[in-house]
Amino acid sequence: MNFALLMQASPNSPLPTLLLFGGMAALFYFLLIRPQSKARKQMEERLSKLKAGDEVLLSGGLFATIDRVEDKNIYLKLGSNVVKARRTAVVAMANEPAPEQN
Repeated sequence: MNFALLMQASPNSPLPTLLLFGGMAALFYFLLIRPQSKARKQMEERLSKLKAGDEVLLSGGLFATIDRVEDKNIYLKLGSNVVKARRTAVVAMANEPAPEQN
């Protein structure tokens, strides 16, 4: 059926409104929700693969080497000191290229 014919339905028909809201919902999903969940899953996968000896970039901008990994925490070597941090403080692996900022 032609889209123009669908939009010319009777004045009391809810079809054009439903098509508009359905299109907006699909656009919202594909432009906002899906990319964000995809990035979150990639980050969770990356954090689950952390191991001792990996060099990482922290959210504070510091580079550190992982000393040991626990359930929610990691112990990092910063110079001659070992500090405790959350896994979520890791932003990227040190050998990865910097993420693009828009």
